[in-house]
Amino acid sequence: MAPTSLRSPGSVRRAAAALGLAATMTLAGVATISAPADAAAPVGPVFQNGMAQPVFSSNRNDWIRQEVWVETPVDSDGDGRNDRVHAEVTRLQETETGGLKSPVVYEASPYYAGGNEITNHNVDHELNQAVRPDKSKSKSKPERGGSVLDPATDERLAAAADDGTNGTDVSRLTADTGPQPAISTSQESSWLPRGFAVVHAESLGSGKSDGCPTTGGRNETIGAKSVVDWLNGRAKAYDAAGGEVTATWTTGKVGMIGTSYNGTLPNAVASTGVEGLEAIVPISAISSWYDYYRANGAVVAAGGYQGEDADVLAEYVYTRADQQICRSVIEQLEKDQDRVTGDYSAFWDERNYMNDVDKVHAAVLVAHGLNDWNVKTKQAAQWYEALKARNVPHKIYLHQGGHGGSPSVDVLNRWFTRYLWDYQNGVENDPRALIQREDRTLVTYPEWPDPAAADAKLNLAPSTDGTIGVLTRDKTPRGDLATETIVDDASKTAQTLADAVTSPNRLAYKSGALSGAVRLSGTPTVSLQIGFGQPAANVTALLVDYDQNGKAKIITRGWRDPQNRKSLSESEPIRPGRTYNLDFDMQPHDYVFQTGHRIGIVLLSSDYEYTIRPAPGATLQLDTVKSTVKLPIVGGAAAFTAANG
Repeated sequence: MAPTSLRSPGSVRRAAAALGLAATMTLAGVATISAPADAAAPVGPVFQNGMAQPVFSSNRNDWIRQEVWVETPVDSDGDGRNDRVHAEVTRLQETETGGLKSPVVYEASPYYAGGNEITNHNVDHELNQAVRPDKSKSKSKPERGGSVLDPATDERLAAAADDGTNGTDVSRLTADTGPQPAISTSQESSWLPRGFAVVHAESLGSGKSDGCPTTGGRNETIGAKSVVDWLNGRAKAYDAAGGEVTATWTTGKVGMIGTSYNGTLPNAVASTGVEGLEAIVPISAISSWYDYYRANGAVVAAGGYQGEDADVLAEYVYTRADQQICRSVIEQLEKDQDRVTGDYSAFWDERNYMNDVDKVHAAVLVAHGLNDWNVKTKQAAQWYEALKARNVPHKIYLHQGGHGGSPSVDVLNRWFTRYLWDYQNGVENDPRALIQREDRTLVTYPEWPDPAAADAKLNLAPSTDGTIGVLTRDKTPRGDLATETIVDDASKTAQTLADAVTSPNRLAYKSGALSGAVRLSGTPTVSLQIGFGQPAANVTALLVDYDQNGKAKIITRGWRDPQNRKSLSESEPIRPGRTYNLDFDMQPHDYVFQTGHRIGIVLLSSDYEYTIRPAPGATLQLDTVKSTVKLPIVGGAAAFTAANG
C-alpha cells in the first residue's frame, strides 16, 4: 500500500524555496538544505563528565529530514493490508557525508495530530448500572452523556508536547525555520548536536498512520516496536513515492522517551524484549491500563477526566483521515471495557505490560510526579519495583509536580550516553533515586522506596463526640462506639469532607501533633472491616496532612469495590447486614509530615472526582476494632511513636 501523494517530499522543496535556499534530494525521501558547514565538523561524538557534548551543528537547516512509512505485521483496520506507521527521521549531515553512525532517540505518540472533541461517559448513576452511549444514526459519534473534552484544554497534549529539555514543542514548524517537519520537533535541539538522531512516529490510527487506535492494545505496541525493527534492518519502510528506505545511518541502538501516552509506549515496546531498544525514559507513563481506568474493582477515573474510558480515549486520538474504518473497533472497545462491574478481564490483561516485565532488558529511567492524579503513582511504582526485582538497570526521578515533568538534560544525557553510545560513565553506580523534596530541593537516595521504610501498623479509635477520632498505635478498645457509620453523598468532594470538623458522610482519625518530622516512603494500605446497607457501594480512603490550623491536605488516596473483595476478575454481591474485610492500597508516595502537623486517615464512600456517583443515602458501618492502617514510614513504627509521643 503506497502512501498518497499528499505525503510528497515536494513540500520540503517548497519550504526551501520560500527561504531562498537550494533543496536537493540526496536519497529517496531524504531532504537536505544547503547551508554553510562548520569549519571543523567532528566525525564522532565527544564525551566530557560522562556526557555527550553538543559539538555538532545546532542549526536546523543543516539537518536531514526523512519521512517514511514503516510496515507492521498487523492489520488492525481490517482493510486487507498491513498497517503502516508514519515516521520521520531527523539526523546529522555527517551521517550522509562523514560516515557517522548515530544512535536514535525515539518518541512515538498518538497526540502529534492533536485530538478530537469528545464526550465522556455519564458517571451520575447507580452502581452496576449499564449506561449505553447514544449511537443513533443521527449522531456522527456516540454521545455518552458526560462532560465534553476540548483538546485545547487537555493537559496530556501539553505534557506530551513538552520534552522537558528545550521548552514546549512546536509540532508543525512554518517555512521560515527551515525544512518543514512532517510530525514534530521535540527532542531535536537537545540530541542532534550531541550526535544522536531523532525519530518521531505517529501511533496507529493517528495522523498519517494506518490502523486503528485501541488504547494500549497489542497492535499499538507492535506498531511502535516496528520502528525499532526497521532501525535494526528487520522491517521495511517506504517513502511517499513507494520506494523502499533503509536505515543505514544508525548504530541500531535506540532509546525511547516521552510523557503520558508518549511515555507509555516505551513501556509497551520494552515489554516485548525487542532487540535494539537499549534504554527508555517513561515519564508519567502507564504500566497497566486497568490501573488507569479502574482501581481494585472500582470504575475510577484518571484525575481530571471523570467519565473517560478506553473507548473515549481511542476516539480522541483517532485522527487519521479515514474517520469510518475504525468505528467498529472503537465500538468493540466500549463493549469489552465493562464499565458495569469494573472487573479485570482479558481486555485489560492484553493492556497490562506488567505481564511481560520479564522480557525487559532496556535500561529504564522512570520519571513521575508525586502529585500526578492523571497517571497515578502506582503506574510508576509497580513498574519500577518489578524492574528492581529482575535486576534491570534502573533509576527513578520523582518530583513535586503533577502530570509530566522530565529529569534534567544532564540526567537524561548520562543515561543515553551510557546505554546508547555505550560510553562507560558509571551511571549504573549512581544513587538510584532522585527525589524533589517539598522545598523543591533535589535529594539523592540509594533506592526507592527508601530501604529504611517499614510499615507502621496503626489503629482507628472512634471519636467520643462524633467529630474526629484518633490514629494511634494503641489497640482500639471494644465498646459502644466501636462501630461508626458513613452515609454516602457523592455530591461532596473529598477535600470538603476532609476539611469538615464533623460530617455524617465521612469518618476521620488524626494522630497527635508531631514532635518531629515523619517521612512516608512507599505504599500505604488499609484493612477495613465494613458492613453495608445495600448490595453495592464505593469505598474510599484518604491519607491526609493536617497543618497547625487544622487545614487538610490530601496526600494520597485509594478505592475499593467491595464486590471484588476476593478477586479482581469476578464480582461477588455483598449482603446487607454482613461485615466484610476489605484490604486495599492507596497510591504510593514519598512525603514528609512536618513538625506540629497531624497525620490523618479519612474514610468515605463515593469520591466525587474519581468514582461513579450514585444517589446519596447508602450506608457503611466501620468496625474500628478490626480495622487498621499501615503506613510505610522511614524508621518504621518506632519513628511514628517517637514523633507522636
